[in-house]
Amino acid sequence: MFYVILLLIPVAEIAVFIQVGFRLGVVMTLLLVLASAVFGIWLIRVQGFAAATRVQAMISRGESPALGMLEGLALLAAGVLLLIPGFLTDVTAFVLLIPPLRRGIIRVYLRYVRLEDTVTHYSSRTDEPARTPLEGESRRED
Repeated sequence: MFYVILLLIPVAEIAVFIQVGFRLGVVMTLLLVLASAVFGIWLIRVQGFAAATRVQAMISRGESPALGMLEGLALLAAGVLLLIPGFLTDVTAFVLLIPPLRRGIIRVYLRYVRLEDTVTHYSSRTDEPARTPLEGESRRED
């Protein structure tokens, strides 16, 4: 399925290029693609720094930075999509650049991702020798 999508994206982009080029002309179509790339890269730069600042603030407050890191990853994906010439990839990238839509997409993704496969489970077996747990003290120095 992944390979089919990988093949369909360029075909769809070419079809959209032909339609837009027919309606607007070649020069205007190329200027539109170039303008969207420049504008998108500027937006990613601004929002990327904001995402990094949010992650640092979450860490300093002792919160999990997972959502902030996923937002940064979505911004990176938007950047890659904007560098690929085409209107469909640009529309997808701009959807990822709108913060409420980006957070909604991340929440939908988190709803469907299987997190239990990422956690290592330990089971106690009777045939393994007993292990002594590590003990110690910790203290925070600011």
